[in-house]
Amino acid sequence: MVAHDSHSNPTNGVSPSFNDQRAKNVGILGMEIYFPKRYVDQQELEKFDGVSAGKYTIGLGQHRMAFCDDREDINSICLTVVQNLLSKYQIPVTSIGRLEVGTETIIDKSKSVKTVLMQLFSPHNTEIEGIDTTNACYGGTSALFNAINWVQSESWDGRLAIVVAGDIAVYASGNARPTGGAGCVAILVGPDAPIVLDTGLRSTFMDHAWDFFKPDLNSEFPVVDGKLSVSCYLNAVDQCYRKYIDRFEKRHGMAPRSATVNDLDYFCFHSPYTKLVQKSFARLAFNDFLRSDQPDKWAKIGDLDRFKSMKVDDTYFDKDLEKTFMAVTKDSFKSKVDTSLLAARDLGNMYTGSLYGGLASLLSEVEPTQLVGKRIVLFSYGSGLASSMFSFRVVSPPTDIHRVLNVRARLDSRTRVDPAEFDATMQLREHTHNAKGYSPEGKLEGLFPGTYYIKQVDEKFRRSYGRFAEESKESSVTLVPAEVEASKE
Repeated sequence: MVAHDSHSNPTNGVSPSFNDQRAKNVGILGMEIYFPKRYVDQQELEKFDGVSAGKYTIGLGQHRMAFCDDREDINSICLTVVQNLLSKYQIPVTSIGRLEVGTETIIDKSKSVKTVLMQLFSPHNTEIEGIDTTNACYGGTSALFNAINWVQSESWDGRLAIVVAGDIAVYASGNARPTGGAGCVAILVGPDAPIVLDTGLRSTFMDHAWDFFKPDLNSEFPVVDGKLSVSCYLNAVDQCYRKYIDRFEKRHGMAPRSATVNDLDYFCFHSPYTKLVQKSFARLAFNDFLRSDQPDKWAKIGDLDRFKSMKVDDTYFDKDLEKTFMAVTKDSFKSKVDTSLLAARDLGNMYTGSLYGGLASLLSEVEPTQLVGKRIVLFSYGSGLASSMFSFRVVSPPTDIHRVLNVRARLDSRTRVDPAEFDATMQLREHTHNAKGYSPEGKLEGLFPGTYYIKQVDEKFRRSYGRFAEESKESSVTLVPAEVEASKE
C-alpha cells in the first residue's frame, strides 16, 4: 500500500558521521494494530456473571472484550503486528535499525520478545538494536521514547525504528475480569514524519506504589488494589498535566496559569476502562480550576470554596466534585477524547498497547486533512508507578496511516463468542500457563488470516509458530534457529 523505498538504504551502508545534520521532524511514519478475531459482549457477560445490568457497560464504559485462547501468546501477536506493518507499508526489512518492544506479558524471564521478532528480519538484517522494556502499562511509551531518542541522536545510522506495544490482559474470575483485553500496536518511527513529536513538551511522574503487580510467575493474574490503583492513576494525571501545561504556556509565550484544556486539540489516555478516562479528562478541568487566577470564570460550577479547600486524597473519590467537572467537560470530552476510545471500548485493556490503540482509533476515525495543524496530547500510565504526558503535532495529512488502520471496519469483522465459551477459554489458559510438551487446543478458524499462532511448546519450553493463511495453508516459524522459516520481504 505505502512504499518507503527512499528509506530502504538511506546511508548506502555507511553510518552518518557525528558532524552530519541531525534528523528533523521525527515522529510517526506508520501504524498498525492487531487484535484477536473473537470477543465477548460485555452486556452478555453481565448476565452470565449474575451482576447488575450496566455494571460493566455503564459502570466501566466497556462494550466488548477481545481475548486469546491457547493458540496465541505475546510472541505470536507481536509477530503478527510487525509482519502486517512491514507488508502493508511495503517496508524493506533492511531499512529497520531499531526494534523495541514494550510489554508486561512475560513468558520467559530472560529471552526478549524482540529476539523472537528477529525471525522476520534474519538473515537479511541482523543488525537491529533494541530489546524489551517492562513496567506494567508504561513499557510501550518507554520503548517509543527510546526509539525517538535514537533517531534524534548521534547514534542514528539513517534507518527507521519500529516500536511494538501490546499485551494479553487476563484476570481471575470476578469483578476484575471484565477489565481484561488483548491487542498490539506497531509504530514506524523516523524523520520527516506527518505526525511529529513535540520536543520539549513532555512531563513525567514516577513513584513507588503497590497498586498493581504480578509477583506470581506461575500465574497470568495480577494482584490488584483497585481503589489504590485509581488514586495512583488520577494523582499521576494531576502531576503530569500541571508540568505539561506549565511548559506549554512557556513554549507559546502565554501568561502563567492561563492555559487550559481548551488550548489543546485532542487527548489520548491509557484506558484500563473507558469510564476512568472520562473521569481523568474531567480531572484536567479540575486542575485548570485549581491553578486559575480568574475565579469569575468558574463561578457557575458549584461549591468552589469546598473544592478548593479539599485535601488532594479526598478529591479522588468525591462524587460531587467528579460529577461537577464531568458536566463541565461533557462537550469537550466528546470532541477531544471520545473518538480515541473506539478500540478501548471494543477490545478492553491492551496494557502497553492501550494508549496507542487510542491514538490508532483517533487517526483512523478523523479525516486526515482535519488533523493537520492539530496537537494530540497523550497520557501514559503504568502501575508501580510510571507516567508521562507528551504530545504530537500533525504537520501533514496522515492519509496512508488512516487508510491502513481502518479500525472500525476491522472491529466489526470479528466473531462474537458466548460468555460460557469465553469462560471455558479463560480456564484453558489458566490450566496451560507455563506448560511444556504441549500442543494447543484452539481452532485455527478462530484466527484472522495472516495471524501467527503457537504450534507447539516442546519439552524444553521452546515455542514453535505457524501462520494461518486464507487458503488454510501454514508457513512455519520456530524459536529453534536451524528450523526458522519465517516469511521475509
